[in-house]
Amino acid sequence: MASEISGQSAGLTPFVPRAGVASTNLRLRRNHRHELIVWWREIDRVLLFLVLSLMALGAAAVAAASPASARRLSTAAVNLDDLHFFALHVRWQLLGLVVMFGASTLSREAARRAGIVLGFAMIFALMLVPVIGSEVNGARRWLSLGVSLQPSEFLKPAYAIAIAWILSWRLRDPNLPVIAITAALMVFVAGLLMLQPDFGSTVLFVGVWFVLVLLSGLPINHISIAGAAGIGAMVATYFLYDNARHRIDSFLGGGTAYDQVDLASRTITAGGWTGSGLWLGTRKLSLPEAHTDYIFSVIGEEFGLLVCALIILLYLALVVRVLLRLVEEEDLFTVLAATGLTAQLGGQAFINILVNLQLFPSKGMTLPLISYGGSSTVALCLGVGFLLAITRRNPFLQRERFSLRDAGVLK
Repeated sequence: MASEISGQSAGLTPFVPRAGVASTNLRLRRNHRHELIVWWREIDRVLLFLVLSLMALGAAAVAAASPASARRLSTAAVNLDDLHFFALHVRWQLLGLVVMFGASTLSREAARRAGIVLGFAMIFALMLVPVIGSEVNGARRWLSLGVSLQPSEFLKPAYAIAIAWILSWRLRDPNLPVIAITAALMVFVAGLLMLQPDFGSTVLFVGVWFVLVLLSGLPINHISIAGAAGIGAMVATYFLYDNARHRIDSFLGGGTAYDQVDLASRTITAGGWTGSGLWLGTRKLSLPEAHTDYIFSVIGEEFGLLVCALIILLYLALVVRVLLRLVEEEDLFTVLAATGLTAQLGGQAFINILVNLQLFPSKGMTLPLISYGGSSTVALCLGVGFLLAITRRNPFLQRERFSLRDAGVLK
């Protein structure tokens, strides 16, 4: 008490926290909470649920396929645990979810800018792959930067956004040669991919470009020219690219009992409608790339054809959901970018499933959101994050329906 009196008499005042600091922190917390509420209201929650469902099924599928791949890749020096790939996959999925939710909080303009910058960076990285890239199974597709990075995977979402952005210039000036510009970009990217070589990704990139230019109003005569050029490129690839020729010949000739596609086809039907049960499948043990390219066959054996059908329905629901979301969209870039990202994801899933069903030549392409992957899992989640950001919509705003005819694209 005496010290307090002496302090006051000496003119000293006790320390009192400034009210401004506390109010600022409170205001920041309220702003973050408000932004989170706005994000939750504006994103497509149905689309988010479909994506998370596929990722959950993917975790279960990798757990089923992990023992087969771990035993196949184990050596006398290194013995991999049966759940080695499952543990890695869960870590990559968690990182992918962080990236996906982070990207989904971007505004439409920020997502567009991020996609364009990422596209330039990944094209530069693709140019480095033939020079300093790592070679795996005869293909040079990865850059070793502490972790293995596959630039083509991260280029996929950026490519769809960049093509959509260039095509949307047409609204500003109908005389701009946007189709020629995007065609030149597509040919350049396809050339870089074939240097690796990566024929499967090349087909996917060309397909996304064709879908977008078709949606943006490609004239009928140009469609015929593009189709003829595509057929010519396929024929040239058959004669100039040995791996593609061998896979096509194997597919058309029916293959042998030891071909990957034939093994996958027999594995997927081994479990019947309901499957043999988790870790009870035996066909998967002889299947190469069971945790990546042929994981759909492992799902068929251990979980049954009904679960395979469920996965196909989830992919179809995802595509239809995005298309329905775009029906009332008023911005051309949004329509094109969202369509490109969806066509990319759906097209890759479609090709992978057809390969596993022995209805398409082997492409070395994973099943998106389900197959094991490092950079590919993160890149796919980034693409979904961009899709969620681009299709964000204020539920309280009334929108006029977008029409390609009103935009002058269709006559």
